[in-house]
Amino acid sequence: MDYTAVTHTTTDRRLGRLPSGRDVSVTVHRYVGGPGPTVYIQAAQHGIELNGPAALRRLHDRLTDAAIAGTVRVVPVVNQLAFDHRSYMTPGEYDVMNPNLNRVWPGDERGSLQEQFAAQLWELVKDADAAVDLHTGTADMLEHVRCRVGDTDAERLAEAFGTSYRLTDGPENTGDDGSGGTFRAAAAEAGIPVITAELSNSRRIAQDAVAAGVDGIQNLLRERAVLPEEPESKASQTVLRNDGEPVTASESGLFECRSDIAVGDTVDAEERLGTVYEPSSFEQQQVVSATERGVIFSLARESVVVKGERLAGIATPR
Repeated sequence: MDYTAVTHTTTDRRLGRLPSGRDVSVTVHRYVGGPGPTVYIQAAQHGIELNGPAALRRLHDRLTDAAIAGTVRVVPVVNQLAFDHRSYMTPGEYDVMNPNLNRVWPGDERGSLQEQFAAQLWELVKDADAAVDLHTGTADMLEHVRCRVGDTDAERLAEAFGTSYRLTDGPENTGDDGSGGTFRAAAAEAGIPVITAELSNSRRIAQDAVAAGVDGIQNLLRERAVLPEEPESKASQTVLRNDGEPVTASESGLFECRSDIAVGDTVDAEERLGTVYEPSSFEQQQVVSATERGVIFSLARESVVVKGERLAGIATPR
């Protein structure tokens, strides 16, 4: 590899136009060194997930003074509309059919507004040799990386990123809720090794999670030989297979979770996790039970829920 000092440039990439005639664009950072692989990194598909953009700002400070082989493409805020509205998904007024950008990849240039956005962004992704999608979990979710089971290149990226837990899923189970159209699924289908990283909690910047994100990306770049050092040895990851049915609400109401369980705990099939009550009449609507034996990786706590909403995610050790 030919490691040379980074040349850093920024460009604005137009994604589409709003009804007022105002263009929507994203800022794209390119860090270019000697000949080598291309790594694409993005954050903030969901507008309240802030640790990813914060990590990429700190990564910028490190890369601009580095010598690298290849190119690192970075889009710190993918979903400008959701970010500006401080909302998880794009407000429905912009795209009532597809409010969740992470369900429309690789996009469609003739489709809805968000599908057009994804199609324009996909031009930055499709020739990459590796891809990273930075997310932020719910209040009760294990920090983890996700990748497709059996994809050895992606599994090496996940191991290099270095979270304590790695969740794997198959092509039929590509989203947190089992749905398709995620960035990770589209990249994997295109033959691009890809991971999704869930960095702590939403709506605020958690410095420990940001630091873990920066260190994880740097080590991933070492694993891809973009940075010259050998990858740092990380502690062994606990590998979980996310192929089970999520625990969902069969009735709407107020969900009260058991106080003595937490993410990371192992539960048995049919074990009681909590109860859904009708808050006005106090009537019990549902006894919430684990769908299978495994490790809880996400958990709703003391929340208003609607029928069909996920209450817990359980993954099984590989």
